[in-house]
Amino acid sequence: MPSSKKIHYGWIVVGVTCLALLTGAGVRSTPGILMVPLEEEFHWSRATIALAVSVNLILYGCIGPFAAAVMEKFGVRRSVVCALALVAAGVASTVLMREPWQLILMWGLLVGVGVGFLATVLAATVAARWFTARRGLVIGILSGGAATGQLLFLPVMANITAAYGWRTTVLTIAAVAFAVVPIVAFFMRDQPSDVGLTPYGETGEPKPAPPAKGNPIQLAFGTLREAVHVRDFWLLALTFFVCGASTNGLIGTHLIPACMDHGFSEVTGATLLATMGVFNFLGTTTSGWLSDRFDNRLLLFIYFGLRGLSLLYLPFSFVTFYGLSLFAVFYGLDWFATVSPTVRLITNTFGREKAGMVYGWVFAAHQLGGASAAFFGGLLRMNYGGYMEAFMISGALCFLAAIAVLFIGGGRKAPEQATAAA
Repeated sequence: MPSSKKIHYGWIVVGVTCLALLTGAGVRSTPGILMVPLEEEFHWSRATIALAVSVNLILYGCIGPFAAAVMEKFGVRRSVVCALALVAAGVASTVLMREPWQLILMWGLLVGVGVGFLATVLAATVAARWFTARRGLVIGILSGGAATGQLLFLPVMANITAAYGWRTTVLTIAAVAFAVVPIVAFFMRDQPSDVGLTPYGETGEPKPAPPAKGNPIQLAFGTLREAVHVRDFWLLALTFFVCGASTNGLIGTHLIPACMDHGFSEVTGATLLATMGVFNFLGTTTSGWLSDRFDNRLLLFIYFGLRGLSLLYLPFSFVTFYGLSLFAVFYGLDWFATVSPTVRLITNTFGREKAGMVYGWVFAAHQLGGASAAFFGGLLRMNYGGYMEAFMISGALCFLAAIAVLFIGGGRKAPEQATAAA
Protein backbone atom coordinates (compact mmCIF):
# COMPACT_ATOMS: atom_id res chain seq x y z
CA MET A 1 0.00 0.00 0.00
CA PRO A 2 1.61 3.33 -0.96
CA SER A 3 2.16 5.72 1.91
CA SER A 4 0.46 9.09 2.04
CA LYS A 5 2.65 12.18 1.58
CA LYS A 6 0.46 14.20 3.92
CA ILE A 7 0.14 11.80 6.83
CA HIS A 8 2.99 9.61 8.02
CA TYR A 9 1.85 6.00 7.82
CA GLY A 10 2.94 5.57 11.44
CA TRP A 11 -0.22 7.38 12.52
CA ILE A 12 -2.35 4.84 10.62
CA VAL A 13 -0.47 2.05 12.40
CA VAL A 14 -1.21 3.85 15.68
CA GLY A 15 -4.94 3.85 14.86
CA VAL A 16 -5.00 0.14 14.03
CA THR A 17 -2.93 -0.68 17.12
CA CYS A 18 -5.31 1.38 19.26
CA LEU A 19 -8.25 -0.64 17.92
CA ALA A 20 -6.53 -3.93 18.79
CA LEU A 21 -5.59 -2.65 22.25
CA LEU A 22 -9.09 -1.46 23.13
CA THR A 23 -10.47 -4.84 22.01
CA GLY A 24 -8.03 -6.62 24.30
CA ALA A 25 -8.88 -4.21 27.13
CA GLY A 26 -12.58 -4.90 26.68
CA VAL A 27 -11.96 -8.63 26.96
CA ARG A 28 -9.79 -8.21 30.04
CA SER A 29 -12.34 -6.04 31.84
CA THR A 30 -15.18 -8.54 31.36
CA PRO A 31 -14.46 -10.80 34.41
CA GLY A 32 -15.64 -8.02 36.70
CA ILE A 33 -19.08 -8.30 35.07
CA LEU A 34 -19.12 -12.10 34.98
CA MET A 35 -17.98 -12.75 38.56
CA VAL A 36 -21.38 -12.47 40.28
CA PRO A 37 -23.42 -14.27 37.53
CA LEU A 38 -20.96 -17.20 37.55
CA GLU A 39 -21.07 -17.30 41.34
CA GLU A 40 -24.88 -17.44 41.30
CA GLU A 41 -25.25 -20.01 38.50
CA PHE A 42 -22.46 -22.47 39.33
CA HIS A 43 -22.19 -21.77 43.10
CA TRP A 44 -18.44 -21.33 42.77
CA SER A 45 -16.76 -19.23 45.45
CA ARG A 46 -15.53 -15.78 44.53
CA ALA A 47 -11.99 -16.89 45.37
CA THR A 48 -12.29 -19.75 42.83
CA ILE A 49 -13.44 -17.38 40.08
CA ALA A 50 -10.74 -14.89 41.06
CA LEU A 51 -8.17 -17.69 40.67
CA ALA A 52 -9.06 -17.98 36.98
CA VAL A 53 -8.70 -14.21 36.66
CA SER A 54 -5.30 -14.45 38.37
CA VAL A 55 -4.12 -17.09 35.90
CA ASN A 56 -5.28 -14.83 33.09
CA LEU A 57 -3.40 -11.87 34.51
CA ILE A 58 -0.22 -13.90 35.11
CA LEU A 59 -0.16 -15.18 31.53
CA TYR A 60 -1.17 -11.76 30.22
CA GLY A 61 1.94 -10.34 31.84
CA CYS A 62 4.42 -13.21 31.59
CA ILE A 63 3.78 -13.64 27.87
CA GLY A 64 4.85 -10.02 27.32
CA PRO A 65 8.60 -10.46 26.71
CA PHE A 66 7.99 -13.52 24.53
CA ALA A 67 5.24 -11.65 22.66
CA ALA A 68 7.73 -8.86 21.93
CA ALA A 69 10.27 -11.44 20.75
CA VAL A 70 7.66 -13.14 18.52
CA MET A 71 6.80 -9.74 17.01
CA GLU A 72 10.50 -9.15 16.43
CA LYS A 73 10.90 -12.54 14.75
CA PHE A 74 7.65 -12.97 12.79
CA GLY A 75 6.24 -9.44 12.55
CA VAL A 76 3.65 -7.39 14.40
CA ARG A 77 0.83 -7.91 11.91
CA ARG A 78 0.97 -11.70 11.89
CA SER A 79 1.32 -11.85 15.68
CA VAL A 80 -1.66 -9.57 16.40
CA VAL A 81 -3.93 -11.37 13.92
CA CYS A 82 -3.20 -14.73 15.56
CA ALA A 83 -3.69 -13.26 19.04
CA LEU A 84 -7.11 -11.82 18.18
CA ALA A 85 -8.23 -15.16 16.74
CA LEU A 86 -7.06 -16.99 19.88
CA VAL A 87 -8.86 -14.53 22.17
CA ALA A 88 -12.11 -14.87 20.21
CA ALA A 89 -11.94 -18.67 20.31
CA GLY A 90 -11.14 -18.75 24.03
CA VAL A 91 -13.93 -16.34 24.98
CA ALA A 92 -16.54 -18.11 22.82
CA SER A 93 -15.67 -21.52 24.30
CA THR A 94 -16.59 -20.40 27.84
CA VAL A 95 -20.29 -20.88 27.06
CA LEU A 96 -19.62 -24.65 27.15
CA MET A 97 -17.95 -24.80 30.57
CA ARG A 98 -19.41 -26.66 33.51
CA GLU A 99 -16.47 -27.03 35.94
CA PRO A 100 -14.07 -24.51 37.53
CA TRP A 101 -11.04 -26.02 35.78
CA GLN A 102 -12.68 -25.27 32.44
CA LEU A 103 -12.95 -21.60 33.39
CA ILE A 104 -9.26 -21.61 34.30
CA LEU A 105 -8.35 -23.34 31.02
CA MET A 106 -10.45 -21.19 28.70
CA TRP A 107 -10.47 -17.77 30.31
CA GLY A 108 -7.25 -18.18 32.24
CA LEU A 109 -5.01 -19.97 29.71
CA LEU A 110 -6.32 -19.31 26.19
CA VAL A 111 -7.56 -15.77 26.70
CA GLY A 112 -4.58 -14.93 28.94
CA VAL A 113 -2.08 -15.87 26.23
CA GLY A 114 -4.03 -14.05 23.52
CA VAL A 115 -4.46 -10.76 25.37
CA GLY A 116 -0.78 -10.91 26.32
CA PHE A 117 -0.07 -9.91 22.72
CA LEU A 118 -2.71 -7.13 22.93
CA ALA A 119 -1.10 -5.36 25.87
CA THR A 120 1.00 -2.25 26.35
CA VAL A 121 4.02 -4.27 25.17
CA LEU A 122 2.43 -3.93 21.71
CA ALA A 123 2.16 -0.17 22.27
CA ALA A 124 5.82 0.03 23.33
CA THR A 125 6.95 -1.98 20.29
CA VAL A 126 4.95 0.11 17.80
CA ALA A 127 6.03 3.42 19.37
CA ALA A 128 9.71 2.44 19.42
CA ARG A 129 9.67 1.23 15.80
CA TRP A 130 7.62 3.96 14.16
CA PHE A 131 8.39 7.11 16.20
CA THR A 132 11.46 9.00 17.32
CA ALA A 133 9.69 12.32 17.86
CA ARG A 134 6.38 12.30 19.79
CA ARG A 135 7.11 8.83 21.17
CA GLY A 136 5.80 9.64 24.63
CA LEU A 137 2.61 11.09 23.17
CA VAL A 138 2.09 7.99 21.01
CA ILE A 139 2.50 5.71 24.01
CA GLY A 140 0.01 7.85 25.89
CA ILE A 141 -2.52 7.62 23.05
CA LEU A 142 -2.12 3.84 22.74
CA SER A 143 -2.33 3.30 26.48
CA GLY A 144 -5.43 5.48 26.54
CA GLY A 145 -6.87 3.30 23.79
CA ALA A 146 -6.70 0.36 26.14
CA ALA A 147 -8.67 2.36 28.68
CA THR A 148 -11.23 3.27 26.04
CA GLY A 149 -11.98 -0.46 25.77
CA GLN A 150 -13.57 -0.18 29.19
CA LEU A 151 -15.53 2.88 28.07
CA LEU A 152 -16.96 1.09 25.03
CA PHE A 153 -17.41 -2.42 26.41
CA LEU A 154 -18.30 -2.33 30.09
CA PRO A 155 -21.67 -0.49 30.18
CA VAL A 156 -22.86 -2.33 27.07
CA MET A 157 -21.72 -5.71 28.38
CA ALA A 158 -23.26 -5.06 31.80
CA ASN A 159 -26.62 -4.26 30.21
CA ILE A 160 -26.44 -7.32 27.94
CA THR A 161 -25.62 -9.50 30.95
CA ALA A 162 -28.52 -8.08 32.96
CA ALA A 163 -30.98 -8.49 30.07
CA TYR A 164 -29.86 -11.68 28.29
CA GLY A 165 -27.37 -13.46 30.56
CA TRP A 166 -23.61 -13.84 30.63
CA ARG A 167 -23.45 -16.32 27.71
CA THR A 168 -24.77 -13.70 25.29
CA THR A 169 -22.16 -11.30 26.63
CA VAL A 170 -19.17 -13.56 25.94
CA LEU A 171 -20.44 -14.45 22.47
CA THR A 172 -20.79 -10.74 21.66
CA ILE A 173 -17.21 -10.11 22.79
CA ALA A 174 -15.95 -13.01 20.69
CA ALA A 175 -17.73 -11.61 17.62
CA VAL A 176 -16.10 -8.21 18.11
CA ALA A 177 -12.63 -9.78 18.38
CA PHE A 178 -13.19 -11.73 15.14
CA ALA A 179 -14.37 -8.55 13.39
CA VAL A 180 -11.11 -6.72 14.18
CA VAL A 181 -8.95 -9.44 12.56
CA PRO A 182 -9.38 -8.35 8.90
CA ILE A 183 -8.80 -4.68 9.79
CA VAL A 184 -5.44 -5.51 11.38
CA ALA A 185 -4.51 -7.83 8.52
CA PHE A 186 -5.16 -5.13 5.89
CA PHE A 187 -3.72 -1.97 7.51
CA MET A 188 -1.00 -3.06 9.95
CA ARG A 189 2.66 -2.91 8.84
CA ASP A 190 5.69 -4.23 10.69
CA GLN A 191 8.33 -1.55 10.00
CA PRO A 192 8.45 1.97 8.49
CA SER A 193 10.71 0.58 5.76
CA ASP A 194 7.81 -1.65 4.63
CA VAL A 195 6.14 1.47 3.20
CA GLY A 196 9.36 3.25 2.20
CA LEU A 197 9.57 5.53 5.26
CA THR A 198 11.85 6.29 8.16
CA PRO A 199 10.48 6.51 11.72
CA TYR A 200 8.52 9.70 12.38
CA GLY A 201 10.95 12.45 13.33
CA GLU A 202 13.94 11.01 11.45
CA THR A 203 15.35 11.96 8.07
CA GLY A 204 17.36 10.09 5.48
CA GLU A 205 16.83 6.96 3.47
CA PRO A 206 14.65 4.13 4.84
CA LYS A 207 16.72 1.25 6.18
CA PRO A 208 15.25 -2.24 6.48
CA ALA A 209 15.44 -3.58 10.01
CA PRO A 210 17.99 -6.37 10.46
CA PRO A 211 16.35 -9.78 10.84
CA ALA A 212 16.11 -11.07 14.41
CA LYS A 213 18.58 -13.82 15.23
CA GLY A 214 17.58 -16.86 17.25
CA ASN A 215 14.15 -18.06 18.28
CA PRO A 216 11.80 -15.89 20.38
CA ILE A 217 12.63 -17.71 23.61
CA GLN A 218 16.36 -17.09 23.12
CA LEU A 219 15.74 -13.45 22.26
CA ALA A 220 13.56 -12.87 25.32
CA PHE A 221 15.88 -14.56 27.82
CA GLY A 222 18.97 -13.02 26.23
CA THR A 223 17.50 -9.58 26.79
CA LEU A 224 16.63 -10.50 30.37
CA ARG A 225 20.23 -11.58 31.05
CA GLU A 226 21.37 -8.09 30.09
CA ALA A 227 18.61 -6.29 31.96
CA VAL A 228 19.10 -7.99 35.34
CA HIS A 229 22.53 -6.39 35.66
CA VAL A 230 20.99 -2.92 35.67
CA ARG A 231 19.55 -1.76 38.98
CA ASP A 232 16.98 0.47 37.29
CA PHE A 233 15.41 -2.63 35.78
CA TRP A 234 14.61 -3.97 39.24
CA LEU A 235 13.26 -0.64 40.45
CA LEU A 236 11.01 -0.35 37.41
CA ALA A 237 9.83 -3.94 37.80
CA LEU A 238 9.05 -3.38 41.50
CA THR A 239 7.07 -0.20 40.92
CA PHE A 240 5.21 -1.72 37.97
CA PHE A 241 4.32 -4.70 40.20
CA VAL A 242 2.57 -2.23 42.49
CA CYS A 243 0.98 -0.53 39.49
CA GLY A 244 -0.60 -3.81 38.38
CA ALA A 245 -1.73 -4.69 41.90
CA SER A 246 -3.51 -1.36 42.33
CA THR A 247 -5.21 -1.23 38.89
CA ASN A 248 -6.02 -4.37 36.87
CA GLY A 249 -5.78 -6.74 39.80
CA LEU A 250 -7.74 -4.90 42.48
CA ILE A 251 -9.91 -2.18 40.92
CA GLY A 252 -10.41 -3.80 37.52
CA THR A 253 -11.44 -7.14 39.04
CA HIS A 254 -13.13 -6.21 42.31
CA LEU A 255 -14.66 -2.75 41.99
CA ILE A 256 -17.94 -4.02 40.49
CA PRO A 257 -18.37 -6.78 43.15
CA ALA A 258 -17.47 -4.21 45.85
CA CYS A 259 -20.17 -1.86 44.53
CA MET A 260 -22.70 -4.70 44.61
CA ASP A 261 -21.70 -5.49 48.21
CA HIS A 262 -22.74 -1.93 49.11
CA GLY A 263 -26.10 -2.09 47.34
CA PHE A 264 -25.19 -0.63 43.94
CA SER A 265 -26.17 -2.45 40.76
CA GLU A 266 -23.80 -4.24 38.41
CA VAL A 267 -24.53 -1.65 35.72
CA THR A 268 -23.62 1.14 38.15
CA GLY A 269 -20.27 -0.47 38.86
CA ALA A 270 -19.59 -0.94 35.16
CA THR A 271 -20.51 2.70 34.52
CA LEU A 272 -17.97 3.79 37.13
CA LEU A 273 -15.25 1.78 35.39
CA ALA A 274 -16.30 3.27 32.06
CA THR A 275 -16.04 6.74 33.61
CA MET A 276 -12.51 5.85 34.61
CA GLY A 277 -11.90 4.93 30.99
CA VAL A 278 -12.94 8.40 29.81
CA PHE A 279 -10.75 10.25 32.27
CA ASN A 280 -7.97 7.69 31.87
CA PHE A 281 -7.71 8.56 28.17
CA LEU A 282 -7.29 12.22 29.12
CA GLY A 283 -4.83 11.45 31.91
CA THR A 284 -2.77 8.95 29.93
CA THR A 285 -2.51 11.13 26.81
CA THR A 286 -1.52 14.11 28.96
CA SER A 287 1.03 11.94 30.74
CA GLY A 288 2.55 11.00 27.38
CA TRP A 289 2.83 14.69 26.47
CA LEU A 290 4.40 15.47 29.85
CA SER A 291 6.86 12.55 29.60
CA ASP A 292 8.39 14.16 26.47
CA ARG A 293 9.10 17.33 28.47
CA PHE A 294 9.69 16.61 32.18
CA ASP A 295 11.64 14.28 34.47
CA ASN A 296 9.87 10.92 34.20
CA ARG A 297 10.88 9.93 37.73
CA LEU A 298 9.12 12.94 39.17
CA LEU A 299 6.01 12.16 37.14
CA LEU A 300 5.94 8.60 38.48
CA PHE A 301 6.39 9.88 42.05
CA ILE A 302 3.34 12.11 41.66
CA TYR A 303 1.23 9.41 39.99
CA PHE A 304 1.87 6.74 42.61
CA GLY A 305 1.37 9.18 45.48
CA LEU A 306 -2.01 10.35 44.16
CA ARG A 307 -3.06 6.75 43.50
CA GLY A 308 -2.27 5.79 47.08
CA LEU A 309 -4.43 8.63 48.39
CA SER A 310 -7.29 7.56 46.11
CA LEU A 311 -7.23 3.98 47.41
CA LEU A 312 -7.26 5.14 51.02
CA TYR A 313 -10.33 7.24 50.20
CA LEU A 314 -12.19 4.49 48.31
CA PRO A 315 -13.61 2.48 51.28
CA PHE A 316 -15.29 5.64 52.54
CA SER A 317 -16.74 6.60 49.15
CA PHE A 318 -19.36 3.81 49.02
CA VAL A 319 -21.76 5.88 51.12
CA THR A 320 -23.12 7.74 48.08
CA PHE A 321 -22.90 7.43 44.33
CA TYR A 322 -21.39 10.92 44.20
CA GLY A 323 -18.52 9.79 46.41
CA LEU A 324 -17.85 6.88 44.08
CA SER A 325 -18.06 9.20 41.06
CA LEU A 326 -15.42 11.46 42.60
CA PHE A 327 -13.15 8.45 43.09
CA ALA A 328 -13.76 7.27 39.51
CA VAL A 329 -12.76 10.65 38.04
CA PHE A 330 -9.68 11.09 40.22
CA TYR A 331 -8.50 7.48 39.88
CA GLY A 332 -9.24 7.37 36.17
CA LEU A 333 -6.85 10.24 35.46
CA ASP A 334 -4.08 8.18 37.08
CA TRP A 335 -4.90 4.64 35.86
CA PHE A 336 -2.46 4.18 32.94
CA ALA A 337 -0.52 7.40 33.44
CA THR A 338 2.53 5.43 34.62
CA VAL A 339 3.03 3.68 31.26
CA SER A 340 4.55 6.52 29.20
CA PRO A 341 7.21 7.55 31.78
CA THR A 342 8.11 3.90 32.35
CA VAL A 343 8.53 3.13 28.64
CA ARG A 344 10.62 6.24 28.10
CA LEU A 345 12.91 5.35 30.99
CA ILE A 346 13.34 1.84 29.58
CA THR A 347 13.99 3.09 26.03
CA ASN A 348 16.54 5.64 27.24
CA THR A 349 18.39 2.94 29.18
CA PHE A 350 18.26 -0.08 26.87
CA GLY A 351 17.77 1.42 23.41
CA ARG A 352 15.06 1.16 20.76
CA GLU A 353 15.92 -2.39 19.67
CA LYS A 354 15.58 -3.86 23.16
CA ALA A 355 12.86 -1.58 24.52
CA GLY A 356 9.93 -3.83 23.63
CA MET A 357 11.40 -6.97 25.19
CA VAL A 358 12.71 -5.21 28.32
CA TYR A 359 9.34 -3.57 28.78
CA GLY A 360 7.79 -7.02 28.33
CA TRP A 361 9.72 -8.28 31.37
CA VAL A 362 8.80 -5.20 33.40
CA PHE A 363 5.20 -5.64 32.33
CA ALA A 364 5.37 -9.26 33.51
CA ALA A 365 6.02 -7.89 36.99
CA HIS A 366 3.02 -5.58 36.51
CA GLN A 367 0.75 -8.54 35.81
CA LEU A 368 2.16 -10.64 38.64
CA GLY A 369 1.13 -7.78 40.88
CA GLY A 370 -2.30 -7.72 39.24
CA ALA A 371 -2.72 -11.47 39.64
CA SER A 372 -1.71 -11.30 43.30
CA ALA A 373 -4.20 -8.51 44.02
CA ALA A 374 -6.99 -10.26 42.09
CA PHE A 375 -6.58 -13.46 44.12
CA PHE A 376 -5.85 -11.96 47.54
CA GLY A 377 -8.58 -9.36 47.06
CA GLY A 378 -11.09 -12.18 46.66
CA LEU A 379 -9.54 -14.09 49.56
CA LEU A 380 -9.64 -11.08 51.90
CA ARG A 381 -13.23 -10.41 50.94
CA MET A 382 -14.16 -14.02 51.70
CA ASN A 383 -12.41 -13.94 55.09
CA TYR A 384 -13.40 -10.44 56.26
CA GLY A 385 -16.65 -9.88 54.39
CA GLY A 386 -15.43 -6.74 52.61
CA TYR A 387 -12.63 -5.09 50.66
CA MET A 388 -11.42 -2.55 53.26
CA GLU A 389 -8.20 -4.43 54.02
CA ALA A 390 -7.39 -4.96 50.32
CA PHE A 391 -7.83 -1.26 49.50
CA MET A 392 -5.69 -0.15 52.46
CA ILE A 393 -2.82 -2.53 51.67
CA SER A 394 -2.82 -1.47 48.03
CA GLY A 395 -2.73 2.22 48.98
CA ALA A 396 0.26 1.65 51.27
CA LEU A 397 2.11 -0.16 48.47
CA CYS A 398 1.56 2.82 46.17
CA PHE A 399 3.28 5.12 48.68
CA LEU A 400 6.27 2.75 48.78
CA ALA A 401 6.41 2.75 44.96
CA ALA A 402 6.35 6.56 44.93
CA ILE A 403 9.50 6.58 47.05
CA ALA A 404 11.21 3.84 45.02
CA VAL A 405 10.92 5.66 41.67
CA LEU A 406 13.07 8.51 43.01
CA PHE A 407 16.06 6.11 43.04
CA ILE A 408 15.75 5.24 39.34
CA GLY A 409 18.78 6.46 37.45
CA GLY A 410 21.18 6.06 40.32
CA GLY A 411 22.11 2.43 39.69
CA ARG A 412 24.66 0.75 37.49
CA LYS A 413 24.87 1.85 33.87
CA ALA A 414 23.42 -0.20 31.05
CA PRO A 415 25.77 -2.23 28.84
CA GLU A 416 27.73 -0.15 26.33
CA GLN A 417 25.74 -1.53 23.38
CA ALA A 418 22.42 -0.51 24.90
CA THR A 419 23.77 2.91 25.89
CA ALA A 420 24.97 3.58 22.35
CA ALA A 421 21.60 2.56 20.93
CA ALA A 422 19.82 4.89 23.34
